[in-house]
Amino acid sequence: MGEIVLRDVEKAFGEVSVLRDINLSIKDGEFVVFVGPSGCGKSTLLRMITGLETVTGGEILIDGEDVTHSKPSTRGLAMVFQSYALFPHISVRDNIAFGLKIAGLPKAEIEAKVAQASSILGLDALLDRKPRELSGGQQQRVAIGRAIVREPAAFLFDEPLSNLDAALRVQMRLELIRLHERLETTMVYVTHDQVEAMTMADRIVVLEGGDIQQFDTPIALYDRPVNKFVAGFIGSPKMNFMPASPGAGGSVQVKNGPSVTIPGVHPDRMTAEMTLGIRPEHIRYSHDTGDLNGRILVEEQLGSDAFLYVEVDGIGMVTVRAVGERSFHNRQTIHLTLPPEHCHVFNSADQRINQD
Repeated sequence: MGEIVLRDVEKAFGEVSVLRDINLSIKDGEFVVFVGPSGCGKSTLLRMITGLETVTGGEILIDGEDVTHSKPSTRGLAMVFQSYALFPHISVRDNIAFGLKIAGLPKAEIEAKVAQASSILGLDALLDRKPRELSGGQQQRVAIGRAIVREPAAFLFDEPLSNLDAALRVQMRLELIRLHERLETTMVYVTHDQVEAMTMADRIVVLEGGDIQQFDTPIALYDRPVNKFVAGFIGSPKMNFMPASPGAGGSVQVKNGPSVTIPGVHPDRMTAEMTLGIRPEHIRYSHDTGDLNGRILVEEQLGSDAFLYVEVDGIGMVTVRAVGERSFHNRQTIHLTLPPEHCHVFNSADQRINQD
């Protein structure tokens, strides 16, 4: 079992409040990712769950047991850090087995657990090597193997892929997803990379300024962000934002742009100043007609996609994702249309007011 519940958890360093009113319920076997910008409190929250950081207020329960003030060693958790923290002078086998030897387990049991972990992680051929003889990805697998042999209630990962290059990050992401499916154990993962969060998580906790902004599935965060911060943080390239105000007949009037009637936006929820949001892939584009027109400042051609950065008078920079596009280039004029069904509207308090 690996259910983790946080009730009204708070953390302060002196008079500085770092985390406030954190309420979470992480299900047994779930893969949950904490994501947010630097300084939002995500690593501090993870360390509080493990017991490496004290709790200022509230309580933490693991499988129904209050562990708020329990020692880390008694919580039944295993943590994998950004740094591999391997002993350089001993073999991979001994690194994986180290914690079990300290705990005094019988030799046969240690060997069986090491064999099982190395098989799961594809380390069988590397057990007699020293860490310096391994790649970064292999060293991270050893660190994960050291956690697996403990058979914890949950695994906690603190930005474990940050030290890897781009190709290895993708490979290790896939390996961690497959590992979770195989072990069926609760995993809590911290990252600042929203792509990692979207591709790995069952559910994502979006943190900003010490508060939970939204806790939901990746697709729900992408399609139905509760506020402007979540809308802008989740998605790459980020959502476009355009200043707007109430228009005639319940429509939304984009500044220096069209009046758009957006499904689910009731006039009673509008404010004098609003923001219309739309993702780059949802903007329709044309050579000759549209709601807006602008000049392409930069064309990022990736082959499968082209990202067009368009300067629109009175609005500013608008990003367009053009799948397979080859006909638009720098300094050309482009016409843009905003499909109402793909628009999001945020009020003056930055809260989304679309009713799905």
